[in-house]
Amino acid sequence: ENKSPYVTRVFEYKPAPGQFVNKLPKYETGDTPEKMAKKVLDAIGGDNKGTITLGGFGGYVVVGFDHTIENKPDKRDFQVLGNAFAGNSEPGIVMVSVDKNKNGKPDDEWYELAGSEHGNKSTKFNYTITYFKPDENKKPVPHDKYKEVTDVTYIKWNASDNTTGFMYKNQFHTQSYWPQWISGNELSFTGTKLPDNCTDESGTGEKFVLNSFDWGYADNAANNDKASEFDIDWAVDKNGKSVKLSGIDFVKIYTALNQQCGAIGEASTEVLGVIDLHLITK
Repeated sequence: ENKSPYVTRVFEYKPAPGQFVNKLPKYETGDTPEKMAKKVLDAIGGDNKGTITLGGFGGYVVVGFDHTIENKPDKRDFQVLGNAFAGNSEPGIVMVSVDKNKNGKPDDEWYELAGSEHGNKSTKFNYTITYFKPDENKKPVPHDKYKEVTDVTYIKWNASDNTTGFMYKNQFHTQSYWPQWISGNELSFTGTKLPDNCTDESGTGEKFVLNSFDWGYADNAANNDKASEFDIDWAVDKNGKSVKLSGIDFVKIYTALNQQCGAIGEASTEVLGVIDLHLITK
């Protein structure tokens, strides 16, 4: 049988709020979570190289394949395609799962691939964020420094480390940043939060630089860079202990930053595909 090196299934698409949400992919009135998952598959399935956004911290996608991706010793096993380039890295955490119960669904234990910042003392584990649905008609509060930011009190959030803040709205993206197909007035996500990577090099907000980490994250390095490739041997369990997996069946990617970068908005991981490196000739 011919196995595809690419994503063949999208099980769930649940972005956090963000400036590209409802655009990548495009939400249309009446779309259900299932319909949005299908749009995500149309974008990043196969060799389509479309783009989806995961929004702010915690927003995620869960994908599958038509086979088990083998863990080959001393080799990178799969690649996550993003749209990162030098100075524009929006790192996401990659998790993997094995279909232990053989039901074809991603309902078994998840393992995080521990990247270069896993031991960084600024990395926060089990960080939970809750976003509150905005009133789209409230009076916007412009930013006193960045004219491109049209509302600094747009989407309120609280986090488990007792911090609170807002996701800004900017002039470049005027649609609702709240995923319109998800019901309820709150959205919560839990995961590993990486240290902020964004610096205002100009001091005036004209030039924000989002530095890349060394390895182990989605949308962190260019697609022609080995740093966009992943080794299943990096897997750790929820206690941070290394796990030996002979192969994986499911991949989950989520945005691992909670930061605003002035005029360019929140950091949000983008995904353009996942590739089994053992089935493709580079």
